[in-house]
Formats: sequence, structure tokens, C-alpha cells
Amino acid sequence: MQTARPGTSTAPVRPAWTAVAGCAAVVAGLTWAVAGGSGALLRADRAVSGALYAGDDRSRLVEVALQLLTAPGSSAVRVVVFLPVLAWLVLRRAWWTATFVLTSTALIGPLTTLLKESTGRARPQFAEGGAGWESLSFPSGHSSGIATLVTVALVLAWPRLRPTGRGVWLAAGVVLVVLVGLTRLWLGVHFPSDVVAGWALGAGWTLLVALALGALPGGRAALGPRSATMDP
Repeated sequence: MQTARPGTSTAPVRPAWTAVAGCAAVVAGLTWAVAGGSGALLRADRAVSGALYAGDDRSRLVEVALQLLTAPGSSAVRVVVFLPVLAWLVLRRAWWTATFVLTSTALIGPLTTLLKESTGRARPQFAEGGAGWESLSFPSGHSSGIATLVTVALVLAWPRLRPTGRGVWLAAGVVLVVLVGLTRLWLGVHFPSDVVAGWALGAGWTLLVALALGALPGGRAALGPRSATMDP
């Protein structure tokens, strides 16, 4: 059975709540603007989308490269990555940690779909981009998915990383999140506001679940340092 570790710092809790509030404000603000048909946002979205779109005549090599780079945001990749993690946590009887991972990763898809249906936004109408998709655009599911994947991974790994390595892994995670979001624009299947809202939704949701279940350092669902052993 997992228990909170006496003496472990709970310093991340307050910044995490601040991050959750900020992410919620971003999602709410963009959802309101998109649903309300904000002219300024729509004009900015169209301008940036047009500037970043890889083009209808992009080569097969570019298309394959973009599909590979965008793949980490897919549901299939989350399943492949986190099923072994869940199995490892169950074997260690880390029930609260497993619940954190499962709740965060399994529910981000339905939450994203709920927002898509509430706004009903069509995808960018590029011939080799969003025009060929029947699904809705806001927010980006790949963006929320990769933000969730990276945030869950960082929450799990943080107590087990050396202080000097945390900055490196955080930077790598941010780069991956940004890269996947950019691929959605290069492919022409999302607007910039879709991507930003997806990032905020994924990160905010995961941190909220981490706070609720105690997955941050000092909580009942937090993994201990690499040298520590977990209570049976």
C-alpha cells in the first residue's frame, strides 16, 4: 500500500494549482472565442495556418516525415507507452499511481471530443489538409494527447531524476510537445488556436488529476526516489 512520504517536499503543489488555473483560463478563453466566432482570432488563425501549411504539392518524403513526427500525439502511441508502465505499477502494487496514469491518459480523449462537439469548428480547408477530414478541429487531439503524455511522464519521473537532469528532461518534453503541435499546422489539419487549446487542456487536465490523487512529490501516488523502495 502506498502512503505519503514524511519529510518529502510538497512545494510543487502551489505552482501546480497556478498552472492548472492558467491552463483552464486558456482553454475557456479560446473556447469562448472560437464558439463565438471572434473575428480577430479567426483572422489570426487563417493567417498563421496559411503561412505554416506545407502545401498541397508537398513531396511524399515530406508527408511521411510529418506523419512520423505527429505520431507521438496519437492515442495509439499513448497506449503503447503507458500499458507497460501500468503493468509495472500494478506489479509494484502502486495502485494510486496506476490510477493517476490511467485516469489522465484514458479520459483526455473524451474530454477533447466533448470540447470539439461544443464548438463544432470545421478544420482548415486545405485540399491536402483538413478538407479531407470529417472530424472537428477545436481543440487538437494530437496536441492534448502529447501534452498529456509528456506531463504524465514528467510527473512520474520527477522524483527519480537527479536535479541536474530535470531541466534537460523538461526541455526535451517541451520540444516534443511543441513539435507535435507544429506538425498539425504543417499538415494543415488544425488552426493555431486548436493547438494551443490542446496543449493547455492536456497539461492542465493531467496536473489536475495529479493534484487530486496526490501524484506530485509528497503525495500518496508519487513515486519515490530511485534509491527508495515502495511500501508493500
